[in-house]
Amino acid sequence: MASRQVRRRSRPRGCCSLAALLALAALASSPGRLGAAGAGEGGSGVKWHVVSVSSLLPSEVCTATEAAAPINPSALSVVHRHGPCSPRRSRGDPPPSYAEILGRDRERVASIHRKAGRAAASKGSNATLRARWGKPLGTSNYFISVGLGTPARDLRVEFDTGSDQSWVQCKPCGDCYEQHDPLFDPEGSSTYAVVSCGARECREFGSRNCSSSSDGQCRYEVSYGDQSRTVGDLARDTLALTPTAAVPGFMFGCGHRDAGVFGEVDGLVGLGRGKASLASQAAARYGAGFSYCLPSSPSTVGYLTFGGAAASASANAQFTALVAGQHDDASFYYLNLTGVKVAGRAVRVPPAAFATAAGMIIDSGTAFSRLPPRAYAALRSSFRRAMGRRYRRAPAPAPFDTCYDLAGHEAVRVPSVALLFGDGATVDLDPSGVLYAWDSVSQACLAFAPNPDAASLGVLGNVQQRTLAVVYDVGNQKIGFGAKGCA
Repeated sequence: MASRQVRRRSRPRGCCSLAALLALAALASSPGRLGAAGAGEGGSGVKWHVVSVSSLLPSEVCTATEAAAPINPSALSVVHRHGPCSPRRSRGDPPPSYAEILGRDRERVASIHRKAGRAAASKGSNATLRARWGKPLGTSNYFISVGLGTPARDLRVEFDTGSDQSWVQCKPCGDCYEQHDPLFDPEGSSTYAVVSCGARECREFGSRNCSSSSDGQCRYEVSYGDQSRTVGDLARDTLALTPTAAVPGFMFGCGHRDAGVFGEVDGLVGLGRGKASLASQAAARYGAGFSYCLPSSPSTVGYLTFGGAAASASANAQFTALVAGQHDDASFYYLNLTGVKVAGRAVRVPPAAFATAAGMIIDSGTAFSRLPPRAYAALRSSFRRAMGRRYRRAPAPAPFDTCYDLAGHEAVRVPSVALLFGDGATVDLDPSGVLYAWDSVSQACLAFAPNPDAASLGVLGNVQQRTLAVVYDVGNQKIGFGAKGCA
């Protein structure tokens, strides 16, 4: 696998001056104006976080965290597409504006809502058996490096828990977007094989109508909510996760006509619940489960690992059961969120306010969590009360409505936020999953947003998953959240 030279962290991020240290100590020792710090109800008992303001902004240097992935031969490094470890940044491309980030996130959420709406309208009907492999979701925020073929070609691909399909751009490609690496060449791999029109996999995951295929090869097509698309041949080849872990005969799409804003990555791997996903295909070899940790900042590195060891990766994980989706969707992972705590106290809203007509999913590709309007309003009110008047309010870009101007402060005292699930699991969020800033501390926002209505699908986004070891124990139908999975 290709490796990236990164700078290792030798001190906590943001602790860069004596003044900052003194400010942190003062806030930690003077709880008076904002309420008592220390032990609280549930979870770790933390009510407040004292955070260096400079740590809210990502570094311009790709930094390796000291927290390592679980000991597992299938462990891969996870990198944010907009951070300095991204291939597009290594080529000198500027980071996207906050308007672009929010726009892409809104597009993804809208496509998820449309998908849920279509599934609801077609529930119980066989007429919706798809002629396209995969479903439109939009693209993800994180990528991994894998090897494909024999000999293995290093490729950088996004990973997405909301999709089943996997694909890469392949030669020949007369209509492709610009990517970082050379296109994958099927003729250069001794283990590459196309899926034929008559194969079972073609009937299940490819085109149901091969009449347009003059060579007998199975075609696939995937379109996304942001108008990105990929079209090509359904194929199999060896997928190398690491130098010592591989998935022989991995089924994927070999794209020959592709377009979209994929950030110069070479393709995408799906980690959804369907049979075509990498998670499902790797299960026979490594066990039914995987886990990942998304770091606290786009400038640091997390991990993704597969198998039974991944399912027990975090000894301190709080587990909650996967629940049935409202619309018979096989891709999404549904959870039962029933409440939120702010500064150790449950928000004043009945658990029913967190239920939506479409349910709630966990998604690696949506950045900011979406809650039903009533539940979000209760969270917002509790958070504003806890923040008090110590910090100036700032203009809020949609969909946010609670932002603060932290310019001039060395440190900020942030109320803790914990998620409560129906079977008793309490998951404390890292401060980086509570308060979010783009390129200036003059606009740091509560990192949640409301859904347009109570019927829309709720989403637990990747910002709220930061630093948690998120354990998908697929075999036992549960998901765990372990604190301090990575920095």
